[in-house]
Amino acid sequence: MARMKRRAPVFVFLIPFLAVLSLPVFATPSLYGQKVLPLWPHGTPEPAQTTEPEKDVTKATDALISGHRTARLTNVTEPTLTVYAPAAGVRSGHSAALVFPGGGYVRLAWDGEGLDTCRWLNSVGMTCLLVKYRVPEQGHYPDNPADLEDAQQAMRVARAHAAEWHINPHKIGLVGFSAGAHLGVTLSTHWDDKHVESTPAASEVDSKIGAHPDFAIIVYPAYLGADATHPTLDPALTPKPDTPPTFLLQAENDPVHVENSLAYFRALKDAGVAAELHIYATGGHGFGLHPVGSPEEHWTQLATTWLRSIRMIPPPAPTAGAESWQAPPAPTPCPAQQIPMGRPSNASSSATADNPACW
Repeated sequence: MARMKRRAPVFVFLIPFLAVLSLPVFATPSLYGQKVLPLWPHGTPEPAQTTEPEKDVTKATDALISGHRTARLTNVTEPTLTVYAPAAGVRSGHSAALVFPGGGYVRLAWDGEGLDTCRWLNSVGMTCLLVKYRVPEQGHYPDNPADLEDAQQAMRVARAHAAEWHINPHKIGLVGFSAGAHLGVTLSTHWDDKHVESTPAASEVDSKIGAHPDFAIIVYPAYLGADATHPTLDPALTPKPDTPPTFLLQAENDPVHVENSLAYFRALKDAGVAAELHIYATGGHGFGLHPVGSPEEHWTQLATTWLRSIRMIPPPAPTAGAESWQAPPAPTPCPAQQIPMGRPSNASSSATADNPACW
């Protein structure tokens, strides 16, 4: 007992230093069903661009994300897919999302844009598939295909394990932030790129499994080619008619340029792709999911409503005691081959146009 009493003050004394050193107290995951799978078990399509070990480069001076420190991972040479399933009993449409944290293709904001996103997705009954893609990389698609290769493979791995993970393979989309949002746009417009099939990793690719995302949530995107001087989209990222339904979110005062979202939204509209755009007056860049005390603090509620509107997740359960309102009959799940959002999930899909009686 005397030994324990001598140690107690030391533990209390260290608490302030833990916060300064950015050890992610908030980010300790209260998540369920974690699995980690390598994307390229026998080696990445291209040689690694660094020989340094993976590490967290967070500094005490780094900006907070959603009011807390976040691990910032770099030297990722062995990309992975980490699976977080929702708790048993949470209403679910058996849908899932790949999550691409931002970080300028130099590092990954692992907690503030990764684990936090998984908590939100799990809370609405969705499976979170957190992607640790290769960083740092020189350039990005189309000059460097590594980012797209990792995203395509993550989608293929997810669909290959859909039955095991209780996921509908036709309800797997993506959530991307900043550079990860650029990656999400790249996958949304180039899911059918074949470059990886000419690399040493070609044997890892099951070409029978499509990499087309079923929806995309794009948050403060970077590198889309548009800025205040040239408010046009990079032609390499031009949407196709079967680019997935897209939710866009950004702040007007984002130093990375709100024109990225505006230009992509216009291009989606021109391509006939269903899209929803939200622009906040303030917020800057990299605010994460719940920036404390900011207007955009509850943007995930907007995104949740949008996910329900495209039938990725079911309607909320009726509120107990609401006798004055008669709830409509609960919709039933659509058949696996049917995509009820009005657009096919990929070019070869045989889905019907829509079916309002199911989600």
